[in-house]
Amino acid sequence: MKRFCIVLCLCLIPCFMLAAGCAKHKPEKTADELAAEGLEYFEKGDYREAITSYERLRDWYPFSVYAKDAELKVADAYYLLEEYDQALVAYQTYYQLHPTDPRIPYVLYRIGRCDFDQMVSVDRDQTPAANALESFRRLIDQFPDHEYAAKAEEHIQECLENLAAKEHYVGKFYFKSKHYKAALHRFKAVVNDYPDFGLHAEAKEYIERCNALIASSAGEEDTDSGYEQPIVSGGNVWPE
Repeated sequence: MKRFCIVLCLCLIPCFMLAAGCAKHKPEKTADELAAEGLEYFEKGDYREAITSYERLRDWYPFSVYAKDAELKVADAYYLLEEYDQALVAYQTYYQLHPTDPRIPYVLYRIGRCDFDQMVSVDRDQTPAANALESFRRLIDQFPDHEYAAKAEEHIQECLENLAAKEHYVGKFYFKSKHYKAALHRFKAVVNDYPDFGLHAEAKEYIERCNALIASSAGEEDTDSGYEQPIVSGGNVWPE
């Protein structure tokens, strides 16, 4: 019995300490006040302060009627600050926590835009284009008739254009480097995997030239070893 009392006391000590800590750090503002404050900052374009207010609201009042809106506003604020990595994490977390929320189409669209807005020239890593394409297609698959699906459709062509142009760019690099099998793989991808953005005719010419050069060098040592793997994404992994 004595041991039980000791164990019980030891278990209760952290509870008392937590309660004392909560009393000591009692929220300075109500959920209503933080929601109003966050909205005011957000509408004024002071997104950094809006994030602070909404994060306090979310952390201090996790079961408030405003908590879910606060989560989304934090994501929007990061997006508008062009801090896309933080925004992406916030949107993805919202998607995972609230998969049936009616604003999920908007969230999926914003996830796509976080990558889309970071797309770069075709001589650089096209991971953002590939990721944006995947997100936009997921949105269209899940909500084909939604207004945000229509918005996503408008961006898909640009994603595909970048990816096709990257394949063509890498194909030309391999061709100039005399790695004809690797180049052939790339030019075939341009023709077979992507719509024609004005690259098909040139890609087909390169395919013919690659086939001819490969045939003429049949039996020679294969210089294409290690050059067949796709490098559409993952950074500039090919030689300068």
